[in-house]
Amino acid sequence: MSPSVAYAAVLAAADPSPSSATPTPSPSPSPSQSTPSVPSLQDAQESASNAAGWIEENWSTWLAIGLRVLLIVVIAAVLRVVVRRAITKLIDRMNRTVQTMDGTALGGLLVNAERRRQRSQAIGSVLRSVASFVILGTAALMVLATFQINLAPLLASAGVAGVAIGFGARNLVTDFLSGVFMILEDQYGVGDTVDAGVASGEVIEVGLRVTKLRGVDGEIWYVRNGEVKRIGNLSQGWSTAGVDVTVRSGEDLDRVKATLDAVAERMSKEEPWNELLWGPIEVLGLDSVLLDSMVVRVSAKTMPGKALTVERELRWRIKRAFDAADIDIVGGATAPPAESEQTASDPTAGMAAPSAYANTGSPQSAAASPLTPPSTAK
Repeated sequence: MSPSVAYAAVLAAADPSPSSATPTPSPSPSPSQSTPSVPSLQDAQESASNAAGWIEENWSTWLAIGLRVLLIVVIAAVLRVVVRRAITKLIDRMNRTVQTMDGTALGGLLVNAERRRQRSQAIGSVLRSVASFVILGTAALMVLATFQINLAPLLASAGVAGVAIGFGARNLVTDFLSGVFMILEDQYGVGDTVDAGVASGEVIEVGLRVTKLRGVDGEIWYVRNGEVKRIGNLSQGWSTAGVDVTVRSGEDLDRVKATLDAVAERMSKEEPWNELLWGPIEVLGLDSVLLDSMVVRVSAKTMPGKALTVERELRWRIKRAFDAADIDIVGGATAPPAESEQTASDPTAGMAAPSAYANTGSPQSAAASPLTPPSTAK
């Protein structure tokens, strides 16, 4: 640029005239300038080079993370399958151990196939659920740690929540653990008649937290497993039917025993009592001897839960047999015969002694009569 041209430009910039301050209008864009420019082949090559460079720099990291996640998932799946199979084999071994008792008398009474199947399903379901929860939960935490996620807040929150749940729901935890051990130990099952202390009746549902009982009058009891301190199962093994027969002390014991033996033999051969009785009806002998009566004990081993039915039938048959044999059944203490006859023959025994006040001329009657006021003469 020449010195004259530079000097003219400086003067134009320093001139304060209005003409110099007026902005000049910008030229309107042409149609060719408003259309977007199409990227060229060089721009596409540059973008592809940048993407390839980014992938080349990070592919090893992503590949390592993917392989680690895949390894964790595969190990968790394999471990879960192995643990579930081990639990199934353990349950099958428990069943085989129980089946060895089937040949014995005790095993035939305490064990049945349906009961074993229900118990095995319950135990296996609980153990498999716990194993799956532990394995899959641990695998999920390891996957999160692989992605560089900080697990400290999560673990701290889980610890605080666990402590809060432990204090607030300790009864729930107690009920759950009690239910698990009840199922593991096979204390009772659906259809059993039990006495749980707080309630008694037939078990209609067994849960990990609550057991439902059907009472004698048809009511349903919801019993929390943690509140049960003792269980009396009336349906496992066998039941015992016992009947006490009270007769006079002067009865012939041989005749009483022969009558009871005849009733027992006849009942043991008739249906359906021959199926309900799991043993012979035995006359155990004298249970107690009083001054005017004696008690003979009759007992029988019955099917579980059928003792009350057998006892009622036994009482019915014994009463009819004793009536036919002219044997009196008494209840409780009775009065001596001599005293009862003397009381019945004396008609004045229930009359009171005469009173001295009945005679109006007696001193006692005169002393008890009211005084009359003296009359006043006018």
